[in-house]
Amino acid sequence: MVDNATIHFSEKQRYDFNKLQKRLRRLVGEAIADYRMIEDGDKVMVCLSGGKDSYTLLDILLSLRINAPISFDIVAVNLDQKQPDFPEHILPNYLSSRGIPFHIIEQDTYSIVKRVVPEGKTTCGLCSRLRRGLLYRYAAENGITKIALGHHRDDILETFFLNLFYSGTLKAMPPKLLSDNRRHVVIRPLAYCKEKDIESYARVRDFPIIPCNLCGSQENLQRKVIKEMLRSWERQQPGRSETIFTALQNVAPSQLADRNLFDFAGLERLREPILTDTVEPGLEVLTL
Repeated sequence: MVDNATIHFSEKQRYDFNKLQKRLRRLVGEAIADYRMIEDGDKVMVCLSGGKDSYTLLDILLSLRINAPISFDIVAVNLDQKQPDFPEHILPNYLSSRGIPFHIIEQDTYSIVKRVVPEGKTTCGLCSRLRRGLLYRYAAENGITKIALGHHRDDILETFFLNLFYSGTLKAMPPKLLSDNRRHVVIRPLAYCKEKDIESYARVRDFPIIPCNLCGSQENLQRKVIKEMLRSWERQQPGRSETIFTALQNVAPSQLADRNLFDFAGLERLREPILTDTVEPGLEVLTL
């Protein structure tokens, strides 16, 4: 559990924080169990960006590991992309103070992104591809069995609607993923957690947040629109986001239209012969 002695609470604040912490621990534990994210003997690399999500992920995993029925190792890994004015001392100081094993990958991806991406265009796509490649390489060279990312439920829903509205695909961020080269397993233990809970947790824990200013004040405008859409829906009908996320876990391929996912052309082979002495489902009432 988190040492609350270092955090100054009123009784009400302590109660609220403990309740929040228990909720996050429960949801992370459920996601890990549901998708079999972490197994005995795993070496889990937590990708630590310095943002609220990855700090919370690391904190909760360390907390859960104390009483976990399995044994697994955790190492925090950060990619120093050599951004101008990047406070490179913050993460090492924080991780060292908590006794957390860590490694800093130093690679000047900043210069590559700024050279390749035209001024005014979003840098997020290229930046994430470069980061992913470097993290995968580190994982392969250091016996990492699981790569843990800090994406939460809101990220997953936003990605779903981004793909739906702008790419014409029904896909999101899966809680567990096999990389394209089939060598790495990526997990998202915060998949069941709400962003607002993570924000509250990070604020109380007073994590030393490092903003991503590779792109200055640039913001993914499409994601911003989707985020506001979901927030608006949630204000109008509380619980709608949870319902949508549940829908992602209850997919009926035969009720969609993907010919690669379901054999519509071969339905005739499954058809049962019609018998004259049987009653069609739904017509029972007409026979009364």
